[in-house]
Amino acid sequence: MGCCESKFFPSNETHPENDKPQNHGPIQTEPFINRPPAVAAAAPDSATIPSFSEFSLTDLKTATNNFSSELIVSESGEKAPNVVYKGRLQNRRYIAVKKFSRLAWPDPKLFAEEAWGVGRLRHKRLANLIGYCCDGDERLLVAEYMPNDTLAKHLFHWESQMIEWAMRLRVALSIAEALEYCTNEGRPLYHDLNAYRVLFDEDGDPRLSCFGLMKNSCDGKSYSTNLAYTPPEYLRNGRVTPESVMYSFGTVLLDLLSGKHIPPSHALDMIRGNNIILLMDSHLEGNFSTEEATVVVGLASQCLQDEPRERPSTKDLVATLAPLQTKTEIPSYVMLGISKQEEAQPAPPAPQRPLSPIGEACSRMDLTAIHQILVMTHYRDDEGTNELSFQEWTQQMRDMLEARKRGDYAFRDKEFKTAIDCYSQFVDVGTMVSPTVYARRSICYLMCDQPDAALRDAMQAQCVYPDWPTAFYMQSVALAKLDMNQDAADMLNEAAGLEEKKQKSWKGS
Repeated sequence: MGCCESKFFPSNETHPENDKPQNHGPIQTEPFINRPPAVAAAAPDSATIPSFSEFSLTDLKTATNNFSSELIVSESGEKAPNVVYKGRLQNRRYIAVKKFSRLAWPDPKLFAEEAWGVGRLRHKRLANLIGYCCDGDERLLVAEYMPNDTLAKHLFHWESQMIEWAMRLRVALSIAEALEYCTNEGRPLYHDLNAYRVLFDEDGDPRLSCFGLMKNSCDGKSYSTNLAYTPPEYLRNGRVTPESVMYSFGTVLLDLLSGKHIPPSHALDMIRGNNIILLMDSHLEGNFSTEEATVVVGLASQCLQDEPRERPSTKDLVATLAPLQTKTEIPSYVMLGISKQEEAQPAPPAPQRPLSPIGEACSRMDLTAIHQILVMTHYRDDEGTNELSFQEWTQQMRDMLEARKRGDYAFRDKEFKTAIDCYSQFVDVGTMVSPTVYARRSICYLMCDQPDAALRDAMQAQCVYPDWPTAFYMQSVALAKLDMNQDAADMLNEAAGLEEKKQKSWKGS
């Protein structure tokens, strides 16, 4: 199978909604500006989230079927003036793509800097930002896709099951934890926090959309909701402050309490009149703790104070809501009444053909054994893939080969991060192509728990050497690490078939 025929490139079909979103990262492209040297260290619970990168417009057009209207997932125009699309990348990872209006960010550098600031954040309570795109007048953000709708949908537009009280408290705490993390990381401003900004992931756990961490435009316009829900100081001076975010959090608490979108002034009148029961969602039918509800009502009242300095901090939110949590042992998807995605199998199914030593190591996902085999195979498989003229033996060429040599030493000594850096220097020059370098860098990425990058390198090795079994074996391991187990099994069998074909050809000659 040639590279351009690979099954891991997307088709133009609309992808079914009930497919499980895969945790696969973006295809990185060269930036148009100088990037920061690295994204800041991620939170400990973000190991499976791909690193932040720049996408090409072609990547995102392909992922969204040319921004098909059928893939728009924005709840409504009023709540999401910049349209959000569902997309699927080449490695089958689902994404959410926010497409800004043409004039929102005229300066591409300013947009990129703002996106990188948000992109360095990583937390399990966020629907994290994984990339951006600047191309001509286009300005796009790319985030993790959340398949189980918004809080607004579950609160206001539910059909079969409303959100029970304990789940509402869980949602409130999750938002508070996300805001506290962002505040601690120096990003305390959240623009237009509302029930449409709270999303549910494949496990039904609530996540705060990262899109709200970035302004809707460079001129600072931050609120698109009805003026009745907008912080009073924003109406006065047009500026969002951390205290403004607390006011918006108070409006979300009102949503969770009432199951309706009640204007804060009306809700505060009910609270002052001790009409808390009238405020509560009638669909709960009394199935809530009055003591807990009183605490949440009190917190909402504090958040909605006209004087910003009288509102609580994010730390106060967490401290108030954490003790109220009940039913912590029950998964969120059960409480929401949604289906749990099937658990991934730990390894691909058994292959249909006998395997060589590298095939056996790949089927076991034994990275140490794969590394040792690649150390021993040297560069024999690269023969015939490069034909260099005398003129190409420049100093640049010598530097490039020196980089490969340093990479080989690091690879042999299991210094995988150093090997990635050296091999990347070799690859980036682009004068020589080496499937072995791609395969070696692929296993290095796997050793560093970066299966997305490993899959890309294995696919590049296949492009250079379409019939090389090792390229297919490496794809199999990367796919298995990404929980794409049937695809991993198919790739394993394809590699074994290529080896079998090669052996027959040798015997015939």
